Amino acid sequence: MKGLKKLYPAASVNPYQYRQIPYYTGYPVYASYPDYRLFGHPRNQTRLKDYGPNPYVVNINQAAKQNNNYRTAIWTGQHLQVTLMSINVGEDIGLEIHPNIDQFLRIEQGQGIVQMGKRRNNLNFVRRVSDDSAIMIPAGTWHNVTNTGNIPLKLYSIYAPPQHPFGTVHRTKAEAQAAE
Repeated sequence: MKGLKKLYPAASVNPYQYRQIPYYTGYPVYASYPDYRLFGHPRNQTRLKDYGPNPYVVNINQAAKQNNNYRTAIWTGQHLQVTLMSINVGEDIGLEIHPNIDQFLRIEQGQGIVQMGKRRNNLNFVRRVSDDSAIMIPAGTWHNVTNTGNIPLKLYSIYAPPQHPFGTVHRTKAEAQAAE
């Protein structure tokens, strides 16, 4: 308990009382140390792997910034998938369409341009994006995101339903294109 007061000095409740909250019922209680996998303690880096379809909590901002792969799936369930992406300076995701998949993108670091349209040769929706931008892409919409900044563009993507196989890791865009 003494070490926890150092970690959580502002906490006015016993951190072990979380078992009394219905949301956390069923998670293991560790009496000797806090479980950083549950709390996402900022001192530890997240192990980037696919945790689906198990319950999972992560600091998504930290995980997205930590990811250096073009694409890393971190959670794949039956109806949803979360992937992290890192787009190098001057590069893009690549023009694509998902006929039966809605997609959500959130920029965590960097700046770029998103283009969308109903036809691949008419991307008439164009917006600048940067930190904290959220992009909603309806199924059947052509889209691309280009890094226009001077640092890697870090983002995460949510697909509903999943787009990539469980555990997908593409180190580079070329590797992703070869896999598709």
